[in-house]
Amino acid sequence: MASGYLLNRGALTLGIHCQRVCRNISLSQVREKKRWMKAYTYLMAKKLKLEGPPPPTPRSQQPHWDYHAEVQAFTHRLHENFSLELLKTAFINPCYLQMEQDKRKGLGVESETAALVLKDNVQLSKKGSAFAESFLTDWCRASFPSLPAIGVESIVGHLTSPTVITYVARNLGIEDLTMSAEFPVPDDVLCSTFMAVIGALQESSGAERTGLFLRDFLVTQLIGKDLFDMWTVVNPMGLLVEELTKRKIPLPEPRLIRSAGASTVLPLYFVGLYSDKKLLAQGPGETLAAAEEEAARVALRKLYGYTENRRPFDFSPQQQHQQPFIQSVASN
Repeated sequence: MASGYLLNRGALTLGIHCQRVCRNISLSQVREKKRWMKAYTYLMAKKLKLEGPPPPTPRSQQPHWDYHAEVQAFTHRLHENFSLELLKTAFINPCYLQMEQDKRKGLGVESETAALVLKDNVQLSKKGSAFAESFLTDWCRASFPSLPAIGVESIVGHLTSPTVITYVARNLGIEDLTMSAEFPVPDDVLCSTFMAVIGALQESSGAERTGLFLRDFLVTQLIGKDLFDMWTVVNPMGLLVEELTKRKIPLPEPRLIRSAGASTVLPLYFVGLYSDKKLLAQGPGETLAAAEEEAARVALRKLYGYTENRRPFDFSPQQQHQQPFIQSVASN
């Protein structure tokens, strides 16, 4: 009894002491966000909705920008030996020079003083464009000897189109180094700058290194690309008949191989093209005419050597089969 009484009294005394200690402790609530943050975030979101996003600013107008170091980094990143003076000239567009002269005249600077001691990239762009077209044409003829001239022109036109050139140029970081009057850089200005870079590389390292540069960055855009996505053929059966006539092969005969769902809203037909009792190609279609046209396209791909299961392009550093037409381009 005595021990139990002492134990209860000790526990009661400890509880009273803890209450006295807790009364002297003041608890302060800590919030993860400030009270004014909600109103500020709401106002900024409303302002963004009314005014729209801010206009993009070029990298040269942002902090920690060294143009000379960026140009040097560009050469090392591509593992090419550029002349820095030529490369800097390749990035200067005529619209940029005109804009700078107008700015200086607007500030009241004399015309002689306002003239910039800079050279634009017009000559380099023309030289690079001519070299790129010549090299890509020779490469297509060497890679697809059976392809007609109009097909070669279509492939070269696709590789030198503004869509492909701007895609490659932006991924190489050329847009950040381009000196242009507008930003984002227009596609035509970016295309001319890319061709000027090719011209600068040709004058710096020669035709062989420039050809390898075009092979690595432009020819690779053909991977996964269908021939008739680049070459528009209105009448593939007529073209097939013409090609077979040139090769003295009997004309094709279309025959229905198999079909499915002919009485439904989604029919499927397979038409095969036979020549001298041999199957040239077969193709599917929702109608007999569409299947025949697709079979003609498949046959043309086989004739031209541009099939899906063809041998992959050789992008290795050493290419012996490219030396003849690289030398022919250099001689031109």
